[in-house]
Amino acid sequence: MINRRKFIRNSAITAAAVPLLNSQVLAAWAQEKGLKDLYKGDFFIGAAINGRSLTTPDFVNILKKDFSSITAENEFKWSVINPSEGEWRFDFPDQFVKFGQDNDMFMQGHCLVWHSQVPRSLFVDESGNQVTKEALLKKMQVHISTLVDRYKGKIQGWDVVNESITPEDGWRRSQWYNIIGPEFMDHAFNLAHEADPSAHLIYNDYNMDNPKKVQFVVEMIRDFKKKGVPIHGIGMQAHYHLDEPDINVIENSMKAFIAEGMKVHWTELDIDVLPAAGARTSEISTNAEYQDALNPYTEGLPKEIDDKLTKRYEDLFKLLLKYKDDVMRVTTWGISDDTSWKNGFPVRGRTNYPLLFDRQHQPKNCYKAIAALKS
Repeated sequence: MINRRKFIRNSAITAAAVPLLNSQVLAAWAQEKGLKDLYKGDFFIGAAINGRSLTTPDFVNILKKDFSSITAENEFKWSVINPSEGEWRFDFPDQFVKFGQDNDMFMQGHCLVWHSQVPRSLFVDESGNQVTKEALLKKMQVHISTLVDRYKGKIQGWDVVNESITPEDGWRRSQWYNIIGPEFMDHAFNLAHEADPSAHLIYNDYNMDNPKKVQFVVEMIRDFKKKGVPIHGIGMQAHYHLDEPDINVIENSMKAFIAEGMKVHWTELDIDVLPAAGARTSEISTNAEYQDALNPYTEGLPKEIDDKLTKRYEDLFKLLLKYKDDVMRVTTWGISDDTSWKNGFPVRGRTNYPLLFDRQHQPKNCYKAIAALKS
């Protein structure tokens, strides 16, 4: 198990060593020192990155100043890194790891097993027929062992399985489930652990505030423990909105996972400020038709909405600090508003404002609010 506090302690001075300042000076100090220093000793502050992130000076500067953890948005997903049998694309993953090592960052691999963004050939044989259970397990074994072994001791944590549970059905009826059965989860975690026994392994999913889904995950954790399947944490994606889910519901979910001995990760935090286009979900296959009414802030965010966004971030980080002993990592899904996936999901062509940095790559009021919590 990774010692989070020891890792952070080695990289920066403690916030307690800084004297109290007036609010104006404090804001400047917070921006100069960065969130990673302010929250040192509490939990990792992370960002999801891509190739552009490491070639754009603004983003490189932000990452070095404010973040102690990185996750790759897409470049470790099966269809990108291993698009066909025997073909591996390690260029960006190697750059990712080098950047993380050079800057003493906690690195999270995302993700080893998912039903989406996989090669078409994964679930079929050379004749186009569905593969057997044994053949699919072999593909899983080769993929996980190759990837995890390459970055053993470098990438400290892995999203082993992603989005495989629904509140309606329990197990998602994916091809992984249909061909192997629910034990595909056991195999994935065991294989990852065998490849790197020191790695911190988590299950990651969205809508982890849904009570039925939470209970199913709790039962899965208990079943894993009985069978000796290694699982160390739960990833709550935290694709939240200005007014939902209720913060008490989020807290109850965290408490349920913590009670099972899990470390909590907020893995994909962003806050959608736009009107809902149907039921709120982060199911990647969701699409909704564009309407002007769903895109009201093309010229900028009104003060009233910005104030709500700031308050929402502040309240969420107060909750995280309340459980800081059991929260390992908080990762925003992206760096700045202009690069957020929320501009195109679930409606393409919208202008959203979900992250801590604006389109000019400057810290927003929500950034300043969560920095001020550590004054």
